Amino acid sequence: MKKGIMILTALLLLIGLTACGSSKNSGSKTISIMTPYLSSVTTNEMVESLKKLAADNGWKTNVIDTKSDIGQLASRMEDVISSKTDAIVLVSTDPNQLKSQIQRAKEKNIPVFGCDSGYIDGMVTNATSDNKAMSKMISEYLFEKIGANGKVVVLTYRPHPGVLARTLQLDEMLKDNAGITKVTEQQVVVPGPIENSRKQMESILLSNKAEGSITAVWAGWDEPAIGAAQAIEAAGRKDIIVTGIDGNSQAVDMIKKGSPLVATVKQNFTGMTEIVAKQIDLTFQGKAAEGTELYAPATLITKENAQ
Repeated sequence: MKKGIMILTALLLLIGLTACGSSKNSGSKTISIMTPYLSSVTTNEMVESLKKLAADNGWKTNVIDTKSDIGQLASRMEDVISSKTDAIVLVSTDPNQLKSQIQRAKEKNIPVFGCDSGYIDGMVTNATSDNKAMSKMISEYLFEKIGANGKVVVLTYRPHPGVLARTLQLDEMLKDNAGITKVTEQQVVVPGPIENSRKQMESILLSNKAEGSITAVWAGWDEPAIGAAQAIEAAGRKDIIVTGIDGNSQAVDMIKKGSPLVATVKQNFTGMTEIVAKQIDLTFQGKAAEGTELYAPATLITKENAQ
């Protein structure tokens, strides 16, 4: 009798441990999604997609937005590391500004992933678009539209790793196109890039009133392109075209309507989040990620295919 009770107790204990293990594997993981730019349309789109994909996998999510404050982001990352989160996803963030936090996470066996960010040692992977290829695609289109000679305004935001890569690629291409010159390069204020770039463009137009003094505006992403196009349209300037990168719905609508914004490159933000979710799942299974920099495909959007 005593032997039978002991066997039954052992079986119950084994069942209990198995149940605990399956619960841990099926859904008790917590993903900390961190960004300083949740107010950005595309960043918000990625965060919402990551939340949905996490829910589909049975993972909990903790979204942290620090409203452009990188110092605060570093502090909050320390907090989630201390709370023993199961994984961290940095969205639209330069990981070079979080080097010590990323190394600390690695020491604590907390995997760090990037989504439209960058990759540095200590991270598992980053999913993004090929920013150099996108910049080349939109810049070649712009140069073709304006011809061998032109005067270009550049609106950018170099602290963002993706936008920085696009801007550096433009700089390289300008070296090979001596007839196209940079009138000015201005850093767009974030958050509020549409309103701020509209104001910046209004001032630039006032300083360059002569026809032909500005041929085009190259914007590092769609929101400053939208603001610049709004200012150009309001000023009645018919001689200036604008390009962007992202393919957000407002930009595509403006392209359709024949505004000064004539082209963008549509990034596959949902595709990026799907790549990240897959790498997280592989990591949770104890498997290696598929690479350190993984790209989702992008497409040139003009009036011809915007419909």
